[in-house]
Amino acid sequence: MEFAETIATLEGDASFGAYVARPAGSPKAAIIVIQEIFGVNAGIRDKCDRLASDGYLAVAPDLFFRFEPGIELDPDVEAQMQEAFGYFGKFDFVQAVKDLEATIHWVRREQGVAKVGCVGYCAGGRLAYLMATRTDIDASVGYYGVMIDQMLNESHAIANPLMLHIPTADGFVGPDAQKAMHEGLDPHPKVTLHDYEGLDHGFATQFGKRRNEEGAQLADKRTTEFFAAHLD
Repeated sequence: MEFAETIATLEGDASFGAYVARPAGSPKAAIIVIQEIFGVNAGIRDKCDRLASDGYLAVAPDLFFRFEPGIELDPDVEAQMQEAFGYFGKFDFVQAVKDLEATIHWVRREQGVAKVGCVGYCAGGRLAYLMATRTDIDASVGYYGVMIDQMLNESHAIANPLMLHIPTADGFVGPDAQKAMHEGLDPHPKVTLHDYEGLDHGFATQFGKRRNEEGAQLADKRTTEFFAAHLD
């Protein structure tokens, strides 16, 4: 897809597209929506639109721009799911955090919005955790973040509120990883973990077969209340 907005990288040597949804009036805060491995697809854009209707400036940067700009995939189509896994293999999470930090700078400096949160899904859920450990983001939410259990040594750096949604039947985050996340993060005063019994990865997607309506509504309600408490 073509993006109406572009954001300069931290290094200033390139720029990347972003889908931006703006509220009717002045934004009460900004929320960066961090994509899954399927690009800034219709579901991610819809999440931005809903946040904008709640009064936030919502920004979804194209984090795959370095190798496949503008890609948008449907996880319910097997060939596109496999294509997404291929992109995941190329994806540099360290660089992605820098691109997300550049997005924070763009929001604060060019859009004039001081408070910035983020919400991420799948690979974006992992990035939401890393945003909490590596940047000064004001509040972070991660849905079914992958490989967080391998980065718990960074948890001491979490200075602002973080909430993680964990489906207990996640095919990509097994019981041992979930146990490690609870043991490593439950004692942290800034971190809240919510388990969703029997639900699988992708349960809060906006569209498609993976969505569990009851679980998605509960998780999204908690996210809405979390951002209201920490960003508004």
